[in-house]
Amino acid sequence: MRRPPIRQLDLAGSPEAMGDAHGRAHAADIRQYARDRVELVAEGLWSGGPLQQGKVLELAEACLPAHETFSPRLHAEMLAMASAAGITPAEAVVVGGFTDFVDTVRAATGGPHPATVTEDDCTACVVPDDRAAGTGMVGQTWDMHDTATAYVVLVRLRPDDGPGALVFTTVGCLGQIGMNSAGVCVGINNLTGNDGRFGVTWPSVVRKMLAQTTAAEALDVLLRADLAGAHNYLILDAEGRGYSVEAMPSARPVQALANEPLVHTNHVTEPAADPFEGERDGELMANSRRRLELAAAMLADTHGPLDAERLMEVTREPTAICRWPDAKYRVESSGAVIMRPRTGDFWACWGQPADNEYEHFSLAPAAAHRS
Repeated sequence: MRRPPIRQLDLAGSPEAMGDAHGRAHAADIRQYARDRVELVAEGLWSGGPLQQGKVLELAEACLPAHETFSPRLHAEMLAMASAAGITPAEAVVVGGFTDFVDTVRAATGGPHPATVTEDDCTACVVPDDRAAGTGMVGQTWDMHDTATAYVVLVRLRPDDGPGALVFTTVGCLGQIGMNSAGVCVGINNLTGNDGRFGVTWPSVVRKMLAQTTAAEALDVLLRADLAGAHNYLILDAEGRGYSVEAMPSARPVQALANEPLVHTNHVTEPAADPFEGERDGELMANSRRRLELAAAMLADTHGPLDAERLMEVTREPTAICRWPDAKYRVESSGAVIMRPRTGDFWACWGQPADNEYEHFSLAPAAAHRS
């Protein structure tokens, strides 16, 4: 379905001011989205078994201390957003960090991990400078339960301390995919973890990574985080340094970017992370492997130099990478992002890339920021 232009939100000032503005701007949507997310956890398809909604929120509340310890600034922003929108701090954990939080729920309840657990299906890559005319890129789809698509928003952050950023996210969520004015990009893929804990969820981790000025600093934030659940993180900076990290609460294998693109989907590929991957539905696992193969082939050296248009073609691939919902899984490509940190170029698409156009946005190039 063709979508209108992506909704935009401009947040500036202190953490409390940005959170308050976010919550006020989208209060009704945040309340509805929080209800949707809590209900999805309670139903059990994503979280391993049915729970009372009160128990869901009790588990979410147990994650709050880890968020405050990890980043008092981001915790203050999340609480201000929640207050302005009329949701509880526990609901803010669920609405923002849903796909990490379900790992926490499965671990905390101690029940069986059913193969029917449904996870999102992003396809992402990091392209090195050598393959992109000296201007490396990060690109990905963002695939999620189809109820999430209506809540997609692009946020321009102008904090009172640290670099500004463009962040593709959903209302009520601190940040999901982004690029900052210092030339640091962060992309993500969800992983299914069997070692969830009462830790910090991925949106706070992404935002703190985007407060850094180099890929190495962003990587250090990730490696030190007390993670609630499993995600793969893709990092690139304006100097061409990049990483892919299969970040589980119990393991963080790092693959450094070299001369060829790093491509990742939704299954573990590193032996160190393998013991901590939860069981996934066979169809979803086959789809993840198929997307990995397709994206790698489309970015292969035989296809010549890579540019933003080529990455957009990857996100639009219709047989596996660009997703439409079905009755069984209801997972769709809710949007897509291409980021080029050296030039400050940022392209975002709302909805399926195969059906919708990318819009161009920009930040000041990293070199200008550093001068």
